[in-house]
Amino acid sequence: MIKVSHLKKSVDGNKKQVLCDISTEFAQGELVGIVGASGSGKSTLLRCLALRDSWNSGDYTWNEDKLIEGGGKGSHKMRSRFAYLEQNPSLYPERTALKNVLIGQVGQVSAIRRFTGMVRSDDYMGAMDELEKFGLLDKAHVKAGKLSGGEKQRVAICRALVHGAKFIAADEPTIGLDPKSAERVIETFSQLCKTQGTTVVTALPLELAEKYCTRIWGVQSGELKIDIVGRRLTAGEKRLIDLA
Repeated sequence: MIKVSHLKKSVDGNKKQVLCDISTEFAQGELVGIVGASGSGKSTLLRCLALRDSWNSGDYTWNEDKLIEGGGKGSHKMRSRFAYLEQNPSLYPERTALKNVLIGQVGQVSAIRRFTGMVRSDDYMGAMDELEKFGLLDKAHVKAGKLSGGEKQRVAICRALVHGAKFIAADEPTIGLDPKSAERVIETFSQLCKTQGTTVVTALPLELAEKYCTRIWGVQSGELKIDIVGRRLTAGEKRLIDLA
């Protein structure tokens, strides 16, 4: 079980509170969809859960292991288990999909490995296996700058998994994608949760969250207003998070 207790996050020298005393718990292997209006705090919550932003206060527990106690950002060693996927994946456009998977992401692997591109020979087959699982084997040697938006998202997911991620926080990964590509990305997340026990928390349009997610969080003004098992939201629940 993953537990978040009294998470608070402020910015601008602690003058503005962005996340207000959030507490929740969810099981490993869940697909959690975060919904809410723009500016509600979804992105900040994702970054805090992925150990990319410091917490002002609160506790974060993963199967009884204390990742954060009383605030902070967690140890660098623990961060390798957590991946954060931006709306536009931060891939090296002049490097191939395979090379991007191998060298990893900021915050998950060492800077030396990322900037030199140094990899172990036995990493190649693992990376190729992941690309094959996601239908990208034929794109392995294509430069990332020539991939479609949906393909870039799937390369970013492969990259996270190859480097040991057990938790993926994805910030609106379907923005800018056509409906078919958007559904394929979310179906990829769903399969990861079901077959590999990976935990995925992602900010999504409401209709996709209702269709695919095992749990839905509704955020409004930095507060967790809705925390339910995945289903369609009622009209009252939508009004609660400014989505009516």
